[in-house]
Amino acid sequence: MGLHTGATATVTVYPAPPHQGRYFGYQDQPDIPAHLSSVHQTQFCTTLKQADTTIATVEHLLAALAGMGIDNARIDLDGPEVPILDGSAQRWTEAILKAGYQVQSELRLRPTLHHPVLVQDADAFVMALPEPHLSFSYGIEFPEPAIGKQWYRLSPNAFLSDIAPARTFGRAKDVESLQAKGFIKGGSLDNALVCRQDEWLNPPLRFANEPVRHKLLDLIGDLSLLGYFPPAHYVAYKASHSLHIRFAKRLQQALLG
Repeated sequence: MGLHTGATATVTVYPAPPHQGRYFGYQDQPDIPAHLSSVHQTQFCTTLKQADTTIATVEHLLAALAGMGIDNARIDLDGPEVPILDGSAQRWTEAILKAGYQVQSELRLRPTLHHPVLVQDADAFVMALPEPHLSFSYGIEFPEPAIGKQWYRLSPNAFLSDIAPARTFGRAKDVESLQAKGFIKGGSLDNALVCRQDEWLNPPLRFANEPVRHKLLDLIGDLSLLGYFPPAHYVAYKASHSLHIRFAKRLQQALLG
């Protein structure tokens, strides 16, 4: 079931030829590349569009693929939104591991980052600091004591154990307003963590700082639309899907410029 549309869909991920990238196939419609050029909207999720076809909430599946180094994949689905499953990327990564994957060809040379890149909105920001190795850090801050201030830095090669299981989350006070705007039609306590001030309505958490880990998961999924991750330390604070995508576009400009 889709988190926002409430529509059910079946998804099948197939191998793709070398250098084809990740892309979505929807019935007999044109393929939708999982690329920044396909981004349609970023309100509460990331939605891609090609011609008249849109695919919503792509970030968790794309994070699973990118986090496991799957560069080439065709993603077929028969609905308008990628299913939310349990709110994390864990079931995707488990399915990928079960299917297996292999190296297809040597990596192509890619542009590298030579100067810091920053996108900011008030006190929220996303930035990249040139470094020889890839790393990610994320910070969040909410008034609810159940969440509060959290920072997390992803250790190398720990995506499967430390990020993929982290579930999406929300605040109980936002549920009605989101539903009134047409969002979270498929949301439930089975696919999202929900907090009310100093307590969670559906404990236990998988990690004490599960919310910030999930935000890092979203960042990886959104930045994967660049096509690859230039080696850098990516740092985000209080960011959103919209700011993630704005940053990715700015980073793309910096790499091409």
